[in-house]
Amino acid sequence: MTGSDVSPSFRLAYVPGVTPTKWVRIWNERLPDVPLTLIGVPAAEAFGMLRGGDADAGFVRLPVDRTDLSAIPLYTETTVVVVPKDHLVAAVDEVATADLADDIVLHPLDDTLDWERPPGRPANERPATTADAVELVAAGVGILVVPQSLARLHHRKDLTYRPVTDAPQSRVALSWPQDETTDLVEQFIGIVRGRTVNSTRGRPAAAAEPKGKKPDKKPDKGGASRKPAARTSAGKSARTGSGTKAGKRGRPRRRS
Repeated sequence: MTGSDVSPSFRLAYVPGVTPTKWVRIWNERLPDVPLTLIGVPAAEAFGMLRGGDADAGFVRLPVDRTDLSAIPLYTETTVVVVPKDHLVAAVDEVATADLADDIVLHPLDDTLDWERPPGRPANERPATTADAVELVAAGVGILVVPQSLARLHHRKDLTYRPVTDAPQSRVALSWPQDETTDLVEQFIGIVRGRTVNSTRGRPAAAAEPKGKKPDKKPDKGGASRKPAARTSAGKSARTGSGTKAGKRGRPRRRS
């Protein structure tokens, strides 16, 4: 089978916490003949997958090395702290990092937050993954600060979460290799950016319709193009308002 015989397809990677369902649905509506394959990938491995050509584009977490990858920032997530339901934090609407100073705050190796210094007291060991850290929170070992989407992804009935007002935030972006901005990648960018199906962005502009042929010369204002004035039955111009020639007024008679 030659390269031209290969059916087109689109491979979309996504990191934990991202839900691409909406965009995939729109893709399937607009390009029903081009299958889209979803590839779940750990956040730390997403960039290697794009560089290695194992995915055409991917939802990743910033920052992105712009040396060889393009990226469009999409949204910023709320950061939350995951705690047992009987924890003191569960009694308030939100907290600051200073409120966690006395707690053991787990810091998994796949943490996506850019901490200058994580809050709270460190655990003896760092959990390998966020999923492992959530299990430790449920076991009462400590608490966990993560993007809200990860708290939802690893939801448990015995745990809850609250926003952390001054913690770093995670930003999600669409990324792809700079040298591989294909037509299908452009199509997906348009979907993510909310372009309509009739948008001409990224397509060649439609050719302008030919304009009607202009007359060679403008009508002569005083020439043949002007319609002759209508004539009356007497052959005189209608402008006089009469078909007869107006006579001269005679001299008044002298009174005797």
